[in-house]
Amino acid sequence: MDPKEQLKQWVEESNSIVFFGGAGVSTESGIPDFRSVDGLYNQQYKFPPETILSHTFFMRNTEEFYRFYRNKMLFPDAKPNAAHLALARLEEQGKLKAVVTQNIDGLHQAAGSKEVWELHGSVHRNYCMRCGKFYSLDDMLHSEGVPKCSCGGTIKPDVVLYEEGLDDDTINHAVRRIREADMLIIGGTSLTVYPAAGLVHYYRGNKLVLINKSATGLDEDANLVIKEPIGEVLSCFLK
Repeated sequence: MDPKEQLKQWVEESNSIVFFGGAGVSTESGIPDFRSVDGLYNQQYKFPPETILSHTFFMRNTEEFYRFYRNKMLFPDAKPNAAHLALARLEEQGKLKAVVTQNIDGLHQAAGSKEVWELHGSVHRNYCMRCGKFYSLDDMLHSEGVPKCSCGGTIKPDVVLYEEGLDDDTINHAVRRIREADMLIIGGTSLTVYPAAGLVHYYRGNKLVLINKSATGLDEDANLVIKEPIGEVLSCFLK
């Protein structure tokens, strides 16, 4: 059977689907991924992106962090693509129970998805490190230098930096959904970022689908592998 037809048949048969996604889900919205040829990791900076996006660097070189962050991590004009819209549609139909994402761009929610577990946080949430006051993405875009709270404290994005742990509550909900799923669709991720990538091993079913343009370490264990752009593949659910 054609892989896309197989995907459609399994979705039709399933009632507790979970989607686990990474940067490749948002590249079709114009947001570069980190590790592709034209991704962030292959551009030149005074410091490597891994260093700039670390907790230590944020604390010691906050202004330099924000210069990079505003320039390379914020895409306020990005719009949901066919993949985001298809997943929201499947949730609306009662098929998809949750989206577990490594992305921080909020495009799943913008597309209409309701249950989204953001393993690495979101650029749409920012908090004062002193008093905890909330600030929006718009607040960050209209700030300069190191953004400061009305109380004088430094504002930090609610994004998981290198050296920081993932949120326990988010992990627990994601693991529960993956463990209970009768179908797990993994898309747009090379499955190299841990501990996030390790969560897929909690899946216990026999409909493990991998949609990614390049090979992953889980290809041999998957029940179905489709090496095409995820937006093109999932667009069939919008018809």
